[in-house]
Amino acid sequence: MAEPQPASDAAVEADGDAARASADGGSTGVTLLEWVMPSPIERAVILVPRGPTPEQRFPVVIALHGRGEAMKGPALGAMGWPRDYALERAFARMASPPLVEQDFEGLVENAHLAEMNRALAARRFGGLIVACPYVPDIDLSSAEAMNDYGKVLATELLPRVRKETPALASAEATGIDGVSLGGIVALRVGLGRPEAFGAVGALQPAIRDSAAGAAELTELAKSARGRRPAMKLRLTTSERDSFRRAVNRTHEAWRASGIAHDFAVLPGPHDYVFNRGPGALELLFWHDQVLARGEGRTTE
Repeated sequence: MAEPQPASDAAVEADGDAARASADGGSTGVTLLEWVMPSPIERAVILVPRGPTPEQRFPVVIALHGRGEAMKGPALGAMGWPRDYALERAFARMASPPLVEQDFEGLVENAHLAEMNRALAARRFGGLIVACPYVPDIDLSSAEAMNDYGKVLATELLPRVRKETPALASAEATGIDGVSLGGIVALRVGLGRPEAFGAVGALQPAIRDSAAGAAELTELAKSARGRRPAMKLRLTTSERDSFRRAVNRTHEAWRASGIAHDFAVLPGPHDYVFNRGPGALELLFWHDQVLARGEGRTTE
């Protein structure tokens, strides 16, 4: 599949926003919207499924990219998930199971592959709207910077997604996730705003490898569950993830504190091959399984 190219800065600034179908003629079943957003997001790319009827509504996932894309700037960085991490390809494969080893870039165990295919056979992939905002190289030690970023996600990006796409509006139908830098930002923003999110996941999150790092996230998770008891949580690392020890430490701290969550150690390194294989597929699969597909109770 040819890789889509982002609109130029000049073109997006001239038109305000850009919209186009997938570069392969639409076989992935998604349309890409490219939006100019307020700082510190600046840009966002929205993947919208083309449903069988105009009335169909979809859950929403905010997907945050890693530090490599943060260093590319807003226009290229916002394309991290759709282009650099092959999320469009993952959409196409999730919609046409069974999945095969090549879909995971070879990074999958037979038992896990069989489990995912059984789940997809039992419940067809329903589709998600995935909002991919630019993530600047945030100072992770700054509560103010994290709050500013989370505020724009919750008060600017999500309302626009719900207004301009066929999105379900309830928190129970809204998730946040990310990889590496995006993973730790997703955890802090999602756990810090349980009124906005029904599911919070993280792939190879850049957690501080210390007891303090695990303790901080444990307190955040306890508080979030206190305010939204049904919130779904997931931590994912990989065998050669440079943050594996820190993610494991957080998983153990959550388990010891009685914080129910999904946890997985997958094959692969902390690198693009993981994002393009297990990362993209796991993001779509998990949120499709756990997010509500009806309006449910809106708590905003």
